[in-house]
Amino acid sequence: MENVCGINHVTLSVKDLERSVAFYSDLLGFEVWMRKGHSAYLEAGTFWLALVVDENVRSGPLPEYTHLALSVSKDGLPVLKEKLLRAGVAEWQESERAGSFYFLDPDGHKLELHSGTLAERLTMRER
Repeated sequence: MENVCGINHVTLSVKDLERSVAFYSDLLGFEVWMRKGHSAYLEAGTFWLALVVDENVRSGPLPEYTHLALSVSKDGLPVLKEKLLRAGVAEWQESERAGSFYFLDPDGHKLELHSGTLAERLTMRER
């Protein structure tokens, strides 16, 4: 029997492709591999992100907790958090832990910078 072995890629609908490519590449450090027509492919580490222009994209964050967590080193988290705050990025939730920062992309997708591992999270939940 075959099982899923990971996430292949995530596709986000965006209103303005150039604005979103700049956000993910300039602020978060994604590498832009392709930008053509109404889509772009970016990569951070082994994470592949597709951005696609969609006239039905949200106009703000959804009320639910669903979000995408992006890995960052423990040392890099405060630096990247400060960079995002200086750029005027909105927080959607204050973090109870030092290893997370919750923020919105230009289309209101909920994102998190996270510096922890699954093992660390499980240990914390056992306490």
